[in-house]
Amino acid sequence: MKKIITNLGFWILVAMAAGVVAGVAMGEGAAIFAPLGALFIQLIKMLVVPLVAVSIISGAASLGSSRSAGKIGVVSIGYIMLTTVISIIIAICAGLIFKPGAGLSAESIRAINAVAASTDGGASTPGFWETTIGMIPANPIQAFAEGNILQIIVFGLFLGFGIAAMEQGKRDKVVAGLNYILEALIWCIGKVMLVAPLGVFGLMAEATGTFGFDVLLKVANLLWVDLLAVLVMGLAIYPMTIGLFSRVGIITFFKEMIRPQIIAFSTASSMATLPVTMAACDRMGISKQVSGFVAPLGATINMTGNAIYYTLVAIFFAQFYGIELTMAQYVAIAITASLGSIGQAGVPGPTLMVVAVLVSAGIPIEGLPLLYALDRVFDMIRTVLNITGDAACAAVTDRFAAENE
Repeated sequence: MKKIITNLGFWILVAMAAGVVAGVAMGEGAAIFAPLGALFIQLIKMLVVPLVAVSIISGAASLGSSRSAGKIGVVSIGYIMLTTVISIIIAICAGLIFKPGAGLSAESIRAINAVAASTDGGASTPGFWETTIGMIPANPIQAFAEGNILQIIVFGLFLGFGIAAMEQGKRDKVVAGLNYILEALIWCIGKVMLVAPLGVFGLMAEATGTFGFDVLLKVANLLWVDLLAVLVMGLAIYPMTIGLFSRVGIITFFKEMIRPQIIAFSTASSMATLPVTMAACDRMGISKQVSGFVAPLGATINMTGNAIYYTLVAIFFAQFYGIELTMAQYVAIAITASLGSIGQAGVPGPTLMVVAVLVSAGIPIEGLPLLYALDRVFDMIRTVLNITGDAACAAVTDRFAAENE
């Protein structure tokens, strides 16, 4: 009971339930609680830009330095990038086929469009080439000031690879400094999350009173579509790569991965599961040299579960707000989701990266509190896929590393 009472997730669930009750009881009068939600959203926005910048720079610096690992680094990073792209394609297809955010009542759509009209989400978007050129910041400082997520990511990658090219002694000092800043940002996130129950209560009360209870039921659609996309990736794509490109049998792979997957599901942490994942790789016959390099790298940058979630959330809210996404916006979502998932390493509260994906495509973020009730479930599901991908990457890399000997 003491653990439950001191658990922040428990109080967020309580706040959500209380917000729904207040919204149903007060109707549009529940808007009186809106400032609580606005304060919480503003605190999150305050942390998004520095969080994305520091995590991307640090991740790129670590990624670039892996060139010293030779063929193991090239194969593992190539596998991670390829499967991340495939996972985003699966998520886009699932979102377009099943339309988890569509089908609201006419009254709800009118209320939601009123909110969307007060944001930049309804603004016209540039074409493909304008978006591509616009990804490169003419002035990085201006990109930071304006919160241009795509430009920040591009600049962060360049700077990160530049740091990776430095001498190891210098690079290690810079990366350590970045990690210290990231640690400070994580502390800030922890403090912001302390007011999450109040913010969630205000946002849910206003959302329920303004939009109606049927809007909340749409989140269940997102959950099962996300689960379907994860199953396709985990039970089709990963086994296919293992069967075609590794020396590990598919049955053996999943038999040894049962325990890591259970731990990943319960802890929702790739890092916490890392020792168990590495032990499973050893039992599969994967060399310690490969598993010792690939598993920690994968736990840091191999986040296909996150990429699927980010992409589906963006499509969900685009459908939710009645926004017709252009090709340029899909490109922005794909790039930010893939790079954002890599930059997610060591950062709690994945909803913050979702903010970056939504902002990059010009989609309103005011509906994010709708996801908080099931955020832990989403997190557990995507973590299982993430660590499965880490082991699959190690299995594939081990074969190519052995051929190189």
